[in-house]
Amino acid sequence: QVQLVESGGGLVQAGDSLRLSCTDSGGSLNLYLYAMSWFRQAPGKEREFVIGISKSGRTTYSADSVNGRFTIYREDAKNTVHLQMNTLNPEDTGVYYCAADRAAEFTRVPLRRSEYDAWGQGTQVTVSS
Repeated sequence: QVQLVESGGGLVQAGDSLRLSCTDSGGSLNLYLYAMSWFRQAPGKEREFVIGISKSGRTTYSADSVNGRFTIYREDAKNTVHLQMNTLNPEDTGVYYCAADRAAEFTRVPLRRSEYDAWGQGTQVTVSS
């Protein structure tokens, strides 16, 4: 079982960029075995899907709210997944969680929380106006 760890969160201003990273603290994560996604949870709201990448690395999918601003990509040699966030706005504020799904089809990005079997502890992103 992988143990995901997120990093890179912080306090930024509207319009700024931020990059989050996710890796396995145990060093066993093989990205070709897991679909990887980022979810976020704003205060008082449910955790929601943000963006994901398939096991193949060739399929990505993002929520409408971040489409065109957020990008997900992998560094396979480091078994790390990154979330590049540009043009941040206050509505992007929340705790961002990395998630991994081993059972996903090779070219699919699962969208539901219940499909993911490993989660990180989350990293806080706060965007001030």
